[in-house]
Amino acid sequence: MSEVIAPGAAQDFYFNPWDENFRANPYPHYKPLLAGPPRILDLFGPTAMVTRYADVMAVLRDHAHFSSERPRDPSEPPNEGPFAGARTMLFSDPPTHTRLRRLVSRDFTPRRIRDLEPRIREIAKNLIDHAVRKCELEVMSGFANALPVMVIAEMLGVPPDHYEQFKHWSDTVVSGDNTLPGTPLPQEFHSATKALRSYFAEEIERRRKKPGADLISALVAAHDDAEAMNADELLAFVLLLLLAGNETTTNLIGNGMFALGRNPAQMNLLRQRPELMARAIEEILRYDGPVQSTVRFTKKDTRLGGTELPANLGCFIILAAANRDPAQFEDPDRFDITREPRDHVAFGEGIHFCIGAPLARMEGAIAIGAMLERFPRLRLKDPAMKPAYKGSYFLRGLESLPFAID
Repeated sequence: MSEVIAPGAAQDFYFNPWDENFRANPYPHYKPLLAGPPRILDLFGPTAMVTRYADVMAVLRDHAHFSSERPRDPSEPPNEGPFAGARTMLFSDPPTHTRLRRLVSRDFTPRRIRDLEPRIREIAKNLIDHAVRKCELEVMSGFANALPVMVIAEMLGVPPDHYEQFKHWSDTVVSGDNTLPGTPLPQEFHSATKALRSYFAEEIERRRKKPGADLISALVAAHDDAEAMNADELLAFVLLLLLAGNETTTNLIGNGMFALGRNPAQMNLLRQRPELMARAIEEILRYDGPVQSTVRFTKKDTRLGGTELPANLGCFIILAAANRDPAQFEDPDRFDITREPRDHVAFGEGIHFCIGAPLARMEGAIAIGAMLERFPRLRLKDPAMKPAYKGSYFLRGLESLPFAID
């Protein structure tokens, strides 16, 4: 069995997701972890660090040995999260995962996503027009925060002008990830969670009485007709779609614009050759993706990449490290929108591959394309800016990103 590395012990790397300086730029800290087999360290309990591309792919494709469901501890207090212990696609294994994914996959078909394109372009144009009137572009508050949550709100059939409230609740809930283990979650987290659950419980009941052509109505009908999704699962899925669906796309747009702003030659190339947008989105996802890491738990004693892992061990599957693995990507720290795509893992892999990936790609391409087209002198307001990231290691997103548009 590999030796557990205790805090304070001599080691050649630093890993602390609760350190804001670490979160600001974790990539240099991944390099020692990429140089060898998975490490097991004491991160408020033994935790495996899975970083190499081959190891990450092996874990994500093997739900028989690596579970998405956290082992239950009877001594733990009741679940305090937004899902209140209900099963979701993100935190379940087959057959539960299979049932839930099959139920919602029909609403994320390529055709359904294509049908959303005109409306996404209209929203993007309106946000750009607003920036022109203000004579400035704060990418996060003025664009990246708004577009994805407005799209999700319309899919769910709720007023898009509520997006600012949704985004506040969403950011507050996500920031709970940065609470040290063993430390009580802040009151703001509990208030936002309660407000979100209450709001969407009322929306679900409203669709039960008066269904429409929206996603909530479709899920309510499936629940009522076939009991395919119970009431708790239905509410949990709506919340998952709002939280994961808007936060990740917001971060894709923000991280992408920041990478382009810090690499003006790449930005100019993309402006001159818009046909490179699809490759640019894939490079943004690889280079500085919206999700740093996901978590799995070993179902039994197993061996991964030369390391013995005991049963019920928590594993940090660091997607962002795998996307910088030199064994898979040549010169991985270079941002290059002409790079030949090579199967990054920003959206995961296997049965948990992100169901909203096509929508996120479309929104990212439309948003970034609209900004580059409308503002020919677009550039970072302060090229030497020190970025501030929101309070979650797992979902990597900027607090602000000011651009000059004159």
